[in-house]
Amino acid sequence: MSVCKQLKRAAEKPPVRTSFRFARAAVSLRLAFALVPVWLLGLTPVFAQDATGVVEQSVKPGINDQFVDPELDVSEWMGRFEVESREVYAGRQDVLEACGIKPGQSVADVGAGTGFYSRLFADAVGKNGWVFSVDISPRFLEHINTKAREDNVHNLTGVLCSDRSVNLPPHSIDVAFICDTYHHFEYPHLTVESIYKAIKPGGSLIVIDFDRIPGKSREFILGHVRAGKEVFRSEIEKGGFEFVDEVQVPAFEENYLLRFRKPAAS
Repeated sequence: MSVCKQLKRAAEKPPVRTSFRFARAAVSLRLAFALVPVWLLGLTPVFAQDATGVVEQSVKPGINDQFVDPELDVSEWMGRFEVESREVYAGRQDVLEACGIKPGQSVADVGAGTGFYSRLFADAVGKNGWVFSVDISPRFLEHINTKAREDNVHNLTGVLCSDRSVNLPPHSIDVAFICDTYHHFEYPHLTVESIYKAIKPGGSLIVIDFDRIPGKSREFILGHVRAGKEVFRSEIEKGGFEFVDEVQVPAFEENYLLRFRKPAAS
């Protein structure tokens, strides 16, 4: 069965409850091939190669180890992610407005985490739209699916990605959203390439990340985030995207929001 047909079939069914014992298998029913790269994550590869033969070295080996840990405690991360003291949570309504999401669109929440933005997007796209909650963590996806079922959200699908691809079919989404996750891309060239392919011509890419400024940013950001805004913007533009603008979000002091567009002629 093709990936497109799998996604279409998944989109016709509401999320279902699964035990963690079967979490990876349940999520991979959305995209059957997605599990193999996750198994390989345990090997922490140093190099990755795309279909064109381009070889890319890992920019930060092991950065996602904690998220693929089968013992990951989702409640702990909810306490970190879904609190008003976190800028991207406190400013979520302004961020949603900046995304410009319209009813009927398809949106990929890349690095969805606990899924609070995915739920906002599901409401924004309405019953004729769809949200793909993309994450490398089976535990996060299990939580997102369970929460969606409990809240009767039927236009959301969890997608298990790898460390080098979002695992979405070509031209399947109108908007890709990456919040505090770009710096977790171990293979940014390959991952951006996969996002570019997944977005429809003329579609949008929204990137939020920490503003890494030597001598100004706090120690956590300097040690955890590999590069500053200019480097990330350059990498994304090299991936084929056009820079649109930077949006000032009132709640942001350590974060920034950049908007990009995939050329309509692509």
